[in-house]
Amino acid sequence: MEIFLHLETWVSLVTLTFLEIVLGIDNIIFISITANKLPKNQVRKATLIGLAMAMITRILLLFSITLLIALKNPFFTLDIGWFKTSITGQSIILFLGGLFLLYKSTKEIRHKVSSKEHEKKIKTPKIISLKNVITQIILIDIVFSFDSILTAVGMTNGVNGALTIMVIAVIISIIIMMVFAKPISDFVNNNPTIQMLALAFLILIGFMLITEGAHLSHTEFFNNSVGVIPKGYLYFAIAFSLGVEMLNLRIKKRE
Repeated sequence: MEIFLHLETWVSLVTLTFLEIVLGIDNIIFISITANKLPKNQVRKATLIGLAMAMITRILLLFSITLLIALKNPFFTLDIGWFKTSITGQSIILFLGGLFLLYKSTKEIRHKVSSKEHEKKIKTPKIISLKNVITQIILIDIVFSFDSILTAVGMTNGVNGALTIMVIAVIISIIIMMVFAKPISDFVNNNPTIQMLALAFLILIGFMLITEGAHLSHTEFFNNSVGVIPKGYLYFAIAFSLGVEMLNLRIKKRE
């Protein structure tokens, strides 16, 4: 194909693939924590199905770019003086996805902090069904995919063969995540402190999605607009916290 004869195409493909992997890490964390509720022989299956659904969802969204752009248009406006908002399809998806992450993460943290309940849960057989887990994964995949695709569309705007580049980047990134999903999942689930840190990250991401949804709907409180939390700040905080936790784990192994 002619587009792959240009350096700009390869730069966009590599950059976008890397970005898709970075944006997909939080998806892997959610999938690993959710799939861990299944019997061990079904965890790998649920993880692969979850990532496969993420790939299908992202590709379908890529072919629905026109619809995504249309979702920017507000369909309901509310102005009561101190509170103003213009609700759009994008803002609703991000807002509901953020609420779901907050609910799911705080629920998991409560179960783990409540030691007696957690011990009882370990001793009793896992009764959650594969269908239940896959449903939860698909729901959150839609939110993560939505945010990821919007970022991809913005990055490849004006590049020749943008749709082809985005589809290839999504496929490559999901394959890479499938390869490394098990090590990441095992590491998170075998270290309770890392698991708690991962859940805290999901709370941060959920809060970020809610504020981003409010920003897209031009929400104002007392004439103050809701701004966007820069993703760079969030990823730096996550990387810094993870680095400190790695040092703590290393110290514990030496004791």
